[in-house]
Amino acid sequence: QVQLVESGGGLVQAGGSLRLSCAASGRTFSSYGLGWFRQAPGKEREFVAAISWKGGNTYYADSVKGRFTISRDNAKNTVYLQMNSLKPEDTAVYYCAASGRDIGSYRSEGRYDYWGQGTQVAVSS
Repeated sequence: QVQLVESGGGLVQAGGSLRLSCAASGRTFSSYGLGWFRQAPGKEREFVAAISWKGGNTYYADSVKGRFTISRDNAKNTVYLQMNSLKPEDTAVYYCAASGRDIGSYRSEGRYDYWGQGTQVAVSS
């Protein structure tokens, strides 16, 4: 199986920025897309952003559009989430996910085969 490792989480004040990274292990990793999801305390996990591996098409939740940017580095098997203008409501555990098959919506958890452990993002007011 593929292993995903997130990094870059932390504590930041409202209006600040963070960049999350998600690195996939192995030499032969292949993916049809990578996505970011998040789960706040007491809430269900929700879609944040996704990117197709080859074409670089991007998808964003309405709540983060214009503030977050997803990108990838194919050579490093790494996907990034640049988070700007952070708000307290962005506080959550952020999960990286990889899709090994071109099945389902990029916005749906069901598409993804591999998940990282998650990294905590906390935004203070």
